[in-house]
Amino acid sequence: MSKILIRGAKVLGGEPQDVLIDGELIAAVGTGLSAEGAEVVEADGKVLLPGLVDLHTHLREPGREDSETVLTGTRAAASGGFTAVFAMANTFPVADTAGVVEQVWRLGKESGYCDVRPIGAVTVGLEGKKLAELGAMHESAAQVSVFSDDGKCVDDAVIMRRALEYVKAFGGVVAQHAQEPRLTEGAQMNEGVVSAELGLGGWPAVAEESIIARDVLLAEHVGSRLHICHLSTAGSVEIVRWAKSRGIDVTAEVCPHHLLLTEEMVRTYNPAYKVNPPLRTERDVRALREALADGTIDIVATDHAPHPHEDKDCEWAAAAMGMVGLETALSVVQETMVETGLLDWAAVADRMSFTPARIGNAAGHGRPVAAGEPANLTLVDTAYRGQVDPARFASRSRNTPYEGRELPGRVTHTWLRGKATLMDGKLT
Repeated sequence: MSKILIRGAKVLGGEPQDVLIDGELIAAVGTGLSAEGAEVVEADGKVLLPGLVDLHTHLREPGREDSETVLTGTRAAASGGFTAVFAMANTFPVADTAGVVEQVWRLGKESGYCDVRPIGAVTVGLEGKKLAELGAMHESAAQVSVFSDDGKCVDDAVIMRRALEYVKAFGGVVAQHAQEPRLTEGAQMNEGVVSAELGLGGWPAVAEESIIARDVLLAEHVGSRLHICHLSTAGSVEIVRWAKSRGIDVTAEVCPHHLLLTEEMVRTYNPAYKVNPPLRTERDVRALREALADGTIDIVATDHAPHPHEDKDCEWAAAAMGMVGLETALSVVQETMVETGLLDWAAVADRMSFTPARIGNAAGHGRPVAAGEPANLTLVDTAYRGQVDPARFASRSRNTPYEGRELPGRVTHTWLRGKATLMDGKLT
């Protein structure tokens, strides 16, 4: 078992300290630490965070290995500072049985770059008609505790109620993709002035907000846990804030791109900006930032959605929806939340590690940087500035909205249970 001494790191953005890793655990945190034979990493004031946890990742395997695989996706995760990711169920075949979720879980263990926690489908085939094998997936080797039909909404209120009742028995959570399908037929972008000017089908905010309003009431009625995926509107923020004020057990996530980009980007007709839910207004962006800062929105989740070149390099209407995000998430959060003074690094650790690990029941992740804790860590050079070059991504796909854009911060090291998965910015 190797020893690693991280010297002079700002733990959660605080005063510089030394952190000693011995095997899979943190052995000591303090100043002036030394250890015979330890590998020394000079942090030089970089920020040390607990390994990041992404509650919303699309790894595409099985079935769409042309977009991503568990191996390439977890390599991208390690590059972005993540030590655990939750893999969404919209694969081919759908992850709606114990067999499929166990396959994804085992592929994650074989990759070795980060822990992979499969998310089980709520309904068979994501068709919204019949509950999937929720109990069997929970009792499988993958120990699934998060269930979602992400990519599709569980729009049937009876099915949603039954799912909430079922997962309550074992402390699970239903993660809802809030999109009323009838209100978004043919939608291409946010509904508003810009969509009218461009002549593109509009995606109204109420399509998201109406589902969230229904589901928080269902969660209150059942007494179960509800999580809202990729919340994107100011109205959704107000509904979640109201629900929390009533004591409803609801959590919510925001994606980095919804903290930075607006519908104005669609004027370029560049399909890199086509995403579900769509980029919203500047007012929505401000509301999302404020809600993440005050805790109404609990976490940041990437919704890493890789697509092959041919699915994005085409006309807007034909292009697939989605963006890769694992390798740029922390930089976007630094720009939108830290450098604006809305969050400090300790709060970033809460929104991107502690809380997503708690919501997803990811044991060993989202733990304090303290002696005796698992050595799941990421070291960030916050002074770095550089242009995003998708050619350097570890992901198999390149569909980023940030190509050529200067973003702050760079993950230099990631450790998974004391083993370096990223060293000096390079995958091990």
